[in-house]
Amino acid sequence: MSSILRAHWVLPISAPPIENGWVSVSDGRVVEVGRGRPPEEVDEAEDLGDVALLPGLVNAHTHLELSWLAGRVPPAPSMDAWITTLVGIRRAGGPGGEAERRAAFDAAVAMREAGTVLVGDISNTLMTPAVLADAGLGGVVFHELLGFNAPDPARAVREAWMRIDREAQALAARDASTPIALTAVAHAPYSVSPALFGAILAQSRGAPLAIHLAESPEEVEFLRTGGGPIRRMLEQLGAWTDTWRVPACDPVQYVGDLGYLRPGTLVVHAVHITDRGLDRVRNAEAVIVTCPRSNAWVGAGVPPLARFYGSGVPIAIGTDSLASAPSLNLFDELAAMRRLAPGVTAAALLESATRIGAEALGYGEDHGTIAPGRRAALISVRVPSRVRDVEEYLVSGVAPHAVQWVAPA
Repeated sequence: MSSILRAHWVLPISAPPIENGWVSVSDGRVVEVGRGRPPEEVDEAEDLGDVALLPGLVNAHTHLELSWLAGRVPPAPSMDAWITTLVGIRRAGGPGGEAERRAAFDAAVAMREAGTVLVGDISNTLMTPAVLADAGLGGVVFHELLGFNAPDPARAVREAWMRIDREAQALAARDASTPIALTAVAHAPYSVSPALFGAILAQSRGAPLAIHLAESPEEVEFLRTGGGPIRRMLEQLGAWTDTWRVPACDPVQYVGDLGYLRPGTLVVHAVHITDRGLDRVRNAEAVIVTCPRSNAWVGAGVPPLARFYGSGVPIAIGTDSLASAPSLNLFDELAAMRRLAPGVTAAALLESATRIGAEALGYGEDHGTIAPGRRAALISVRVPSRVRDVEEYLVSGVAPHAVQWVAPA
């Protein structure tokens, strides 16, 4: 069955906004995008009115399994202070399996209601693939591995892939409406040994890699000197080993020299990346995922958004978790980015929240733009009729109640 969706604004993302535009859809896929009078030979036509029609958003970095920590970890003056509080609360014990799952599910549902279609979710427990499926979300679950002093890295990665394979089989049995990929990745350069990095790479199956990188001054200090708050934290946790050799370099060079910086690697945060590091990320054809509200919350600093966008590196957007952000609404993240980077165009910000995020997670052929052949996973956002710059309006803050999923006939 074919249908036509008309809207005051259509945002293909791959082209400028179309005023008085329309989208032709058949069997859940976009057939054509146009302006003015739509084709007459269709089964159904719907005028959505004063709305902007755009592809579903992509939250390229979050931690749904930490959703139960919402409101429990206050903003901190530094990254190590925030981590110390977080670890203390987690070690004291959470509310339990079903309560934690419910918190993750509620957060995922809220994300979808605010217009998100794909998620890059970090998971230590692998609770979240089923949560995403239940909430109608797709994307990638990155099974995050830690081990600064892991006794048998190869075995740890093999066991991680065994867990992943079990979850993948369970997902296949559920016949989820949107695909969910799973892969094993490293957490950060200060929590993963060189041997564990090597084992992750040796057993990689081609899915995107991800890593928290250049997030804080403490991380930079640790890799350059081997000292500082992170060294003390590793010692307190019993994770320190004297076999680790100080690389005396910046975070990007460190993981690059280990071979982890590959085409498609998601470099998350990068708040304290150097210009040379940006060049290396671009040359590696990797992607930066920025999460400005979380960076402020954990005391990591302000990401250099203008430098990010001027570097030529693809920039995707994440919210991080409810332990370090007040919401998982990507429109809230866009509004924060607009305040921090008034010189970056609204079109570039929206592209980060759609096309670049979808491509970073491996779903660029189906999501991220409104174009022939793409899935018609579309959202409408109410826009006052007086608005002339619709892109600027969309990056200035959109409440969930203004967002609707569009279900073509």
